[in-house]
Amino acid sequence: MPALQPEAMQASDHEAIQKLSRSLGRSSEPSRFGDNECQLVLKDPQGQLVGWARAGWWDPSDQLAPAGYYLSGVEISREHQHRGFASILTAARLKWVAERDTTAWCIVNARNTGSLALQASFGFKEIARASHFGAVSFSGGCGLLLRKELSKDAMILWA
Repeated sequence: MPALQPEAMQASDHEAIQKLSRSLGRSSEPSRFGDNECQLVLKDPQGQLVGWARAGWWDPSDQLAPAGYYLSGVEISREHQHRGFASILTAARLKWVAERDTTAWCIVNARNTGSLALQASFGFKEIARASHFGAVSFSGGCGLLLRKELSKDAMILWA
C-alpha cells in the first residue's frame, strides 16, 4: 500500500468516522469536536477511511494535568491496525502542536497498552497517574498523564 498522507477532516468524513468508532466499540462524535483543533483523517487510495485523529488545546482544570495542547483521540480501522497508521497521524499532530507550543500532553487509560506503546515510541514520559484528569474518568481505574517536550528542530522529523 502506498504511503498515506493525513488530510484535514471534513464534515463529509463525520459519518465514516462515527461508523469506524462504533466498529471499535466507541462512540466518537466528530460534529462535537472543537474549533481550532488539529483534526485529521487517513484514507486509502480509493478514498475509504483508514483512521482519524485529533489534538487541541485543553484546560482540564485539574491539579495534576495542566492546560495545554493534548493529543486527544486516534482510531484506526481493525483491518488497518498495526501497520503504522496511528504513527503517521501522531507525527502530524505533534508537528501541529510544535508549531504552537513546546510541550505536548496526552492522557491514556493505563490498560490501553497499544496507545501507551505508541506514545512511548514518540518519547512521551509518564508524569502522573489518577482515576481522572479533569472530567475524564478511566474505566478499570487508572489513567496516565504523559508529556513530550518538543523543539522546532524536531518538526522536520515529522514532516
